Amino acid sequence: MQDKSTLLLKAEELLRPLAEFHIPDETEIQAVIDQWLHAVATDSQLFCNSKITNPDELKNKIVSILQSNKVYESRAEFFKIVFSDIQLKPSEKTSFTFIDLFAGIGGMRLGAQNYGGKCVFSSEFDKFAQNTYSLNYGEFPFGDITTIKEHSIPDHDLLLAGFPCQPFSYSGRTEGFEDKTRGTLFFDVLRILEAKKPKIALLENVKGFKSHDKGNTMHIALNALDEAGYNTYWTILNSYDYGVPQYRERWYCVAIRKDLDSESFKLPDQRDRKTKLKDIIDIELKDSSLSLNDFELKRIEYHFNNNHKEERVKHDNSMYAPHTKKGRHGVYSYSKNDGSLRFHVGDVAKTQIQEAFYACLETYAPTIIANRVPKLWDIRRKLSVVEASRLQGFPENFKFDVSNAQAYKQLGNSVTVPVIEALVMKIKETKGFA
Repeated sequence: MQDKSTLLLKAEELLRPLAEFHIPDETEIQAVIDQWLHAVATDSQLFCNSKITNPDELKNKIVSILQSNKVYESRAEFFKIVFSDIQLKPSEKTSFTFIDLFAGIGGMRLGAQNYGGKCVFSSEFDKFAQNTYSLNYGEFPFGDITTIKEHSIPDHDLLLAGFPCQPFSYSGRTEGFEDKTRGTLFFDVLRILEAKKPKIALLENVKGFKSHDKGNTMHIALNALDEAGYNTYWTILNSYDYGVPQYRERWYCVAIRKDLDSESFKLPDQRDRKTKLKDIIDIELKDSSLSLNDFELKRIEYHFNNNHKEERVKHDNSMYAPHTKKGRHGVYSYSKNDGSLRFHVGDVAKTQIQEAFYACLETYAPTIIANRVPKLWDIRRKLSVVEASRLQGFPENFKFDVSNAQAYKQLGNSVTVPVIEALVMKIKETKGFA
């Protein structure tokens, strides 16, 4: 008997010629092969170019190829072959299927997978994120979703999408909501919903989505979902309430197909703020690349040497050009009751612009975003990649094979896994879903 890795490589090579006919534009052939293998291993529907064949015929053909070449004996054995080296794999027994759009590094996938779901399709445009996704889930995502035909996507119960916020069209009074969203990535979510009719969709966006263009953007999105046949429930959830020490507010929307009992669905309302940064920090970690620079350390020291004199400490602004905001209004620092240290531009009487935020072990971090890594004044450094990963609720065995800068960016663009878990748990309680 050949070892599992040899059998998996053999399976990939056997499917490569067939996969050539099913690759969408802007997608790597490895995505088709990986997701076919996962579908066979989990007994799911396959991605399929509907102009060539249908999913059932394609699946039978693939299984026949694998069986005749002694790669496939039973689904249970094939599951072990496909997922043997993957730690973040689905359970062998699952209760629902989902697709992962704008997948990033799979934060939404993990939340659904941890609560009994199996992924039947994933898509992500960014090449670096694709590699991180593949490294952890053994599955290379499809590429640009705009090039993928909606009817080629496998049937699924739950659609996951952390879609980018883009402006919608407001020209003309006779346009339908579908027309107004055309040309945006939300339109691609919409066309997949209308074609595949999953039971529920879980959507995520920045907090500002609710107020973008005075609320018109969200209004169009929600009405488009209504026209597509879904009742919608949206809210703002803060990651800090879900067991991670990060103040991160995001917009979440659950869209429930109208033939389901949507009245049985309740949005999560957790309020657990016990976790502090000290719970995720490696105090003994020594890494000079994480240290705050001399400028930062000096002004932090200056603040604590002078904050007994005044609540807001004024710093020397002579280094800044007089015509700049910092030169005109100065830089001030103040300690908040929670222990964080903030620097802002402008005096007390003026509208203040936050310039820097330093957390501490006894409090929470600000929102981690693509170009900002949380820093702590009391341990005089920023978070490591592993600590930033914990800040988003990823498991300890989550891996990166990219630069630290790219890893921070990917984590900043991700969702917080425990928040998704809480939402999926509520979705599963909806009558008619599973």
